[in-house]
Amino acid sequence: QVQLVESGGGLVQAGGSLRLSCAASGRTFSTYTMGWFRQAPGKEREFVAAISWSAGDTIYAESVKGRFTISRDNAKNTVYLQMNNLKPEDTAVYYCAADPGSTWYKYRYPAKTDFSSWGQGTQVTVSS
Repeated sequence: QVQLVESGGGLVQAGGSLRLSCAASGRTFSTYTMGWFRQAPGKEREFVAAISWSAGDTIYAESVKGRFTISRDNAKNTVYLQMNNLKPEDTAVYYCAADPGSTWYKYRYPAKTDFSSWGQGTQVTVSS
């Protein structure tokens, strides 16, 4: 298990950018696949992006592909989500999550059930 703390959320105008950070505690961070999910009011929590332990593999939801970039710094136990060209529909609470599994998500998107540790979330609000 790792403990996760997100930061970097806020209010931004449409077309703007934000960078979310997720700081992890624990010496095994570098072995985890890390992901970002989001949940808008009244909606299910949905997958946004994930990155493998080595950063050699990444995967994005279609709705954010080309606008968001996930990255990680294992020396700092931190994963990032750079969000550009934000849209009002990106408004949600964004959650960082850790997947202890060693198999990459071939032929499917990551599911919430793949992830065993979650942060408390950070609010992102995009105004039109």
